[in-house]
Amino acid sequence: MEHFYTIQGEGFHQGRAAYFVRLGGCDVGCVWCDVKDSWSFDGHPMMPLDTIVSTIKASNTPLAVITGGEPLMHNLDELTAAIQKEGIATNIETSGSSPLSGSWDWICLSPKKFKAPLPEILPVANELKIIVYNKSDFAWGESFAAQVADTCKLYLQPEWSKADAMTPLIVEYIKQNPKWELSLQIHKYINVP
Repeated sequence: MEHFYTIQGEGFHQGRAAYFVRLGGCDVGCVWCDVKDSWSFDGHPMMPLDTIVSTIKASNTPLAVITGGEPLMHNLDELTAAIQKEGIATNIETSGSSPLSGSWDWICLSPKKFKAPLPEILPVANELKIIVYNKSDFAWGESFAAQVADTCKLYLQPEWSKADAMTPLIVEYIKQNPKWELSLQIHKYINVP
């Protein structure tokens, strides 16, 4: 759908230079999605694999983030192998609703209520990012925290349109449950893609 060089705005790699590759196609359909244009699987021009990889390499980035939509609707084996061959780390941002493919240096799992993650993705996630839209999302997030590895980083992130209301609740929750950390979409605060 689109690709661009920016900084990672959220989660564990927040603030790092990263080249984003946003793939079209999503079968999750979050009502609060900020990239609904990505939902169409066939509505975006195809790019040759070597063009994607050479563009990423030319940016001199240390990190490529594959996102969507839901990127795992695509088989990502060839793409990630080609990126890693250039010495660039591969990260994915996924809801986990489709089978895992690709070779990953970091897996950010952000489960959605609209379509649950596949059980096999939970134990391999490096990062669990729960989007907090309602107060009930804390208990919902805990249900996934109980299923990931002990080494998985746990993040609570306010949904952007509700950040003013949810951020204070998240701060209090983290103070009571310090295994969690706060993730903010800093790219939106500083107005970069």
